[in-house]
Amino acid sequence: MQTNKHEAAAASVDQRLGTAPLVPLIFSLALPTALAQLVNMLYNIVDRIYVGHIPGTGSLALAGLGVTYPIIVLITAFSNLIGMGGAPRASVAMGRGDYKTAEKILGNCITLLIVLSAALSVLFTMYGEPVLRAFGASENTLPYAMAYLRIYLLGTVFVQFTLGMTPFITNQGFAKTSMATTCIGAVCNIILDPIFIYGFNMGVEGAAIATILSQAVSAVWVLVFFTGKRSVLRIRKANLIPAGKTLALVLSLGVSPFLMTATECVIQLAFNTGAATYGGDSAVAIMSILFSVAQIANLPVQGFCQGAQPVVGFNFGARKLERVRQAFKVMLAVSMGVTTLVVGAVELAPQLFLGLFSSDAALIELGTAPLRIYMLGFFFMGAQLACQQTFLGLGEAKISMFIALLRKVILLLPLSLIIPRVFGALGLSQLLGLYVAEPVSDIVSASTCTILFFAIEWKKLRTTTT
Repeated sequence: MQTNKHEAAAASVDQRLGTAPLVPLIFSLALPTALAQLVNMLYNIVDRIYVGHIPGTGSLALAGLGVTYPIIVLITAFSNLIGMGGAPRASVAMGRGDYKTAEKILGNCITLLIVLSAALSVLFTMYGEPVLRAFGASENTLPYAMAYLRIYLLGTVFVQFTLGMTPFITNQGFAKTSMATTCIGAVCNIILDPIFIYGFNMGVEGAAIATILSQAVSAVWVLVFFTGKRSVLRIRKANLIPAGKTLALVLSLGVSPFLMTATECVIQLAFNTGAATYGGDSAVAIMSILFSVAQIANLPVQGFCQGAQPVVGFNFGARKLERVRQAFKVMLAVSMGVTTLVVGAVELAPQLFLGLFSSDAALIELGTAPLRIYMLGFFFMGAQLACQQTFLGLGEAKISMFIALLRKVILLLPLSLIIPRVFGALGLSQLLGLYVAEPVSDIVSASTCTILFFAIEWKKLRTTTT
């Protein structure tokens, strides 16, 4: 009976991912995923928007949330390690018709997500205060940061499970269900935030409560999907037992998206401490806004490419290489188009983006030039995101890991320390030098990634026989 079900599922998935008209297929999968990424981002963005407008204390509270964000990013990184490491492997296995292996990967990933959730919650509960101080929290902003973090950590398991399992939904071709997963939670958060923050007068604590309640709703939705009749891959007790070989496959591929996200934590440590040193609490608040705007710009593009990734992985597993090449071309064109529009909008109307997060006219004026500088190199990131996600879809773990390390660790981290000192030695603003580090890193990293892709992977796809 199970074999018949998988045979029917394989025929259905092949009809969709392997033979359906390519451009409509990619958009049907990628647009909901991009929207889901955008909506998912609202969990933290909406918190910052509401908190930043709290009368009297909004700027300090916003800075407090800003220094908690690296920890939230690190929690997300571990969910990417599992979800984005396991889902592409499962997708390739499905392309080969090996649904037993795909379900084994799913089960092992669930176990690992639960274990990591517990470990992260305990770790940051114990050491949250010194970590936040290292991330740039001052005596003025630390109380807000700790109030938010203590409550947020209670919902780590919901965050991990939802984010880690969503790629498995997308890679089965259920992009709309994946989108609904994040939309349900985000809508709950949008509704609950003003109720808890303003209605119950709970401030940042209310923002944290609203967030974890919303993530819990999303987690239940995901669990219902995988235990229901629609999912091709099912949760089975036997597959929850960790298998070394399966975990090695997941972690080897997941380390690249993990590093892409986790290094954000390190970068924000450098940027927050730099902002605190060179500009004080107001600069930390501005840095929180810059990170937020960059996230708004980045995640939809990343989501589109991630949504197209099942087409790449499935057809690569099925050796339909022409479809892989065409899928990449669509990803590249859309990514570059979106990044061009975003950079144009930021350069023309930076106050519009800054005004989303603060009512403080002085803070908005102070942040206008930094935002323009910080986002300038994002234009080139469209090419990197398309190439990066294609590398992942093809199972190129080593190259993906190198690219992830290149942008943040090899380039941006040293540049964020070096350029401000160079600017200072030249008699220029060190804070300005900190902002300049971002576009320089983006341009060099994106150029390197694109050259590597066309020199190595594109050539391989063109010369390999189908």
